Amino acid sequence: MAETAPLVGTSTPAQPGPTFGIVTCVLQLVFCGVFWTSQLDLEHAKFTDSSSIYNYYVGVALMMFVGFGYLMTFLKAYGLGAVGFTMLITCLGVQWAIILECFMGKGALTIDFMALLNGNFAVAAVLISFGGLIGKVSPLQIVVVVILELTFYCANKVYFLKQYEHEMLIADCGGTIIIHVFGAYFGLAACQVLGPPKSDKLNTSSYQSDLFSLIGTVFLWLFWPSFVAGGLQSGAGQTTALINTVIALLASSTITFGLTQIMEGGKLSTVPIQNATLAGGVSIGATANLVGPFGAMVVGILAGALSTFGFIKSPAFGAVDTCGIHNLHGMPGLLGGAFSVLVPLLYKDSGIVLASQAIGLAGTLVIALATGAGTGFILKAMGDHNKVEPFSDEGHWKCADDIAKP
Repeated sequence: MAETAPLVGTSTPAQPGPTFGIVTCVLQLVFCGVFWTSQLDLEHAKFTDSSSIYNYYVGVALMMFVGFGYLMTFLKAYGLGAVGFTMLITCLGVQWAIILECFMGKGALTIDFMALLNGNFAVAAVLISFGGLIGKVSPLQIVVVVILELTFYCANKVYFLKQYEHEMLIADCGGTIIIHVFGAYFGLAACQVLGPPKSDKLNTSSYQSDLFSLIGTVFLWLFWPSFVAGGLQSGAGQTTALINTVIALLASSTITFGLTQIMEGGKLSTVPIQNATLAGGVSIGATANLVGPFGAMVVGILAGALSTFGFIKSPAFGAVDTCGIHNLHGMPGLLGGAFSVLVPLLYKDSGIVLASQAIGLAGTLVIALATGAGTGFILKAMGDHNKVEPFSDEGHWKCADDIAKP
């Protein structure tokens, strides 16, 4: 029997080379070499159980691996990339962040649970940025983003925001400015420079993928208080932050359900429920340990409403922002940052210096946009994003036959 000739105009997708694998293995070996100089800081080891810092670490790590990973599985043909690359970013990024932040902030690689926790906080900024880039960048480009963004993130946190000095430039226990504003606008700037994908046929969800995404939402919701309060000393401030974060999340979730039904003509739509319900946790982070329950609820309501409006109306970055990070992290982050600037006018003895808080917010935004744009140009020069079908696992994973096709 004669062989069937290939259809005219068809071609076998280019197979990715080994560069990503080589670079990743080399980086791990380099990190291993750097860690040869490290020392464990066990000064407070006897207080580990009583301070519950390990429990906070576990909660934050679950947010990274399960929360962020599954939240991004809404793409019907990119579930392996969403969960798998989230794991890669976290494992590679925590190591790099520990190295950078310890040397920048403490001058030595001394590792305790707080160093692990700060490493996960740093990775959260990268995962936020990844939410804008997901489905459009190669594994090698992801590694480049991790290395560059964490370098800029740690420099901003240590040198500009002075988080390792006795007199910090800003108050931000839950990372509203340090993590969410930086991660969102770094990612958005990179996305804008990189441009829209060559095809968006698979930039859509299915019933099953939306269900998996909601699992991520629930994990993030449950452990968000640990993310906000985990870095604080145990005591009244930490307890206040935990309670206020829950209240803000309750408020943003309820207002999201209500507004979504109103704005979508009588039915609920999945995307705001997956995302805007979490906006209260984003916005309250900077002031969770400083305000009262009423303030936390107002912030949660405003954050949920703003985020819901963003996801339904898509006012900005819609063409390049895969997961809507502008709507979940960007706008609520700016809202929470602006509220933190006003806190000295609303609450006595908050400890916040209005001018310093405003400078920290504006400066972080500018630094994120500038460094994100620069990273975007590097990603664009690499060109890997144009080699495979966007939003499909098939370009970089061995997939089952029933994967969605364009």
